[in-house]
Amino acid sequence: MRLYLSRGAGTRPACRAAGPARLLLGSLLGLLALVSAGCGAATPTGAPAPPASAATATSAAPAALSPTAAAPTTAPTTAATVAPTTAVTAAPTTAAGGPTFTNPVLTNDFPDPFVLKANNVYYAYATNGAGKNIQRATSPDLVHWSMQGDAMPALASWAQIGGNLVWAPEVIAIGGKYVMYYTARDKTSDKQCVGVAVSDTPDGRFKDTNDHPLVCQVDEGGTIDPDPFQDGDKLYLYFKNDGNCCGRTTYIYVQELTPDGQQLVGQPTQLVSNDEYWEGHVVEAPTMFKHDGKYYLFYSANDYAGAAYAVGYATCQAPTGPCQDAPENPILASHMDPPLVIGPGHQALIQVGDQTWIVYHVWQAVAGGRGDSRLMWIDRVNWPDGKPHVEGPTTGPQPMP
Repeated sequence: MRLYLSRGAGTRPACRAAGPARLLLGSLLGLLALVSAGCGAATPTGAPAPPASAATATSAAPAALSPTAAAPTTAPTTAATVAPTTAVTAAPTTAAGGPTFTNPVLTNDFPDPFVLKANNVYYAYATNGAGKNIQRATSPDLVHWSMQGDAMPALASWAQIGGNLVWAPEVIAIGGKYVMYYTARDKTSDKQCVGVAVSDTPDGRFKDTNDHPLVCQVDEGGTIDPDPFQDGDKLYLYFKNDGNCCGRTTYIYVQELTPDGQQLVGQPTQLVSNDEYWEGHVVEAPTMFKHDGKYYLFYSANDYAGAAYAVGYATCQAPTGPCQDAPENPILASHMDPPLVIGPGHQALIQVGDQTWIVYHVWQAVAGGRGDSRLMWIDRVNWPDGKPHVEGPTTGPQPMP
């Protein structure tokens, strides 16, 4: 989910690329929203949920801080902004209890982050930006990050080149290989679809040699936001139909994968949809996570471009469901009291020892509202009574991982 402002709305990529005039308008509207709200709402009000049978997407750019804007999905930031070769990371400080860090941990534009640990190194992958199809950064500790080269410099033959259309990569180690799932524009259907690419190492060049996407739900608007999950000897892929591109209900699906992770098995199963008020017109960015033998499906919802974007979860009886939305959703949301935290979402979870961490992006805050970059944040997740509790979003010093 990326930066032309409807990640697949009926119009072409331009609907996701916010031009300068649109960003200026968004900032002005965001300032008006802050003044009218008194800058005091700790949690934004979600957009009214559409009927489960027919969600309605909007192709217009949402107001920068409008908590009621009904959004499609996250989109890639325009490649006009070139990121520095050396990432700007959080500057650690030392407190009485030891070294600390302060969010954001990566101040390059790095939307839809996913983090994998391999060989004692953390690898972060993100949506296209800075002239790269797939952005990649490395860190020894989740806090100090260095930007690397393009993780997939050549796209598959089925994928359209250009247009900021390569989104939301995730990587899993399978059988001595590293398999990446990503979203790109399918030339044949002109929809966003999911592909699969392979590399020998997490820092290598991933290659997709297929002549067609792995998943492409053309009749449901396309497919985006893949999330691989291994449970025992079974592999699964979670994804979301891009229904908000064209006025359809959005669902998060799961489907089994072959042992090498490169083909699908059976038929997809619907797990959750945008049927709650806070979710607005879209659910997206699934993350399946297993904790103490129980299954938790995290996801993001509502307007990716504004303050209504947030993270929730559902409890599932098995990797293939059924799943039930948590009544306390959302569990990670914007803070409208300074310092502003706008649109936290598109999360990934990673276990570091006994501590669970959530990795997500937040819009850069500028004078008057929202900037045009999404920065990477991390926070702790604790599990009181078997429920995930995000200790954030934090804006002050926190103990290092």
